[in-house]
Amino acid sequence: MNPKEWNQAGPSRKEEGAFPFPPKLQVFGRDIQKEQLKYHQRRVAVEKTFTFDSSHHLHLYEGKCKALHGHTYRLTVQVSGFVNDIGLVVDFKDLKAMVKEKILVPLDHQYLNGVLPPMNTSVENMIVWIWERLEEGLKELGSPEQALRLESLRLEETPTSAATLRREWMGEDR
Repeated sequence: MNPKEWNQAGPSRKEEGAFPFPPKLQVFGRDIQKEQLKYHQRRVAVEKTFTFDSSHHLHLYEGKCKALHGHTYRLTVQVSGFVNDIGLVVDFKDLKAMVKEKILVPLDHQYLNGVLPPMNTSVENMIVWIWERLEEGLKELGSPEQALRLESLRLEETPTSAATLRREWMGEDR
């Protein structure tokens, strides 16, 4: 079917719930130019969520978590920056690759007490370690003009238990 036949073959706009096909697809160079791709010069935050499975146990803790057990962790990474020439803060593919290298490969299907630095492997401790690794990795992404920065992390060990870390808290001392 050629593009001219799409509208004839698709459902009529009058039909209930019908999706109207676009009358004309936008073509780069004809309908939109490179200088139009960057719509603004504002800082914008983007988020991507990842999961990994690991086992661990807590020390000096009286409860179920003192025994070896596992979680499917859910990590949400929020990065902000200024859009590049094509209107992106960061390519999600590049962010995914960096998080995979820095966090997922070292932690997925691992015994956390054996692969993390000496610490109690609580989400409160792990999230700071994750922050430090991702902050280093962000230096490799984007351009200096984009001024990429880590804004927040959320690390869930269950759907109802999580730790959150924000950029402004990383500079705080007691």
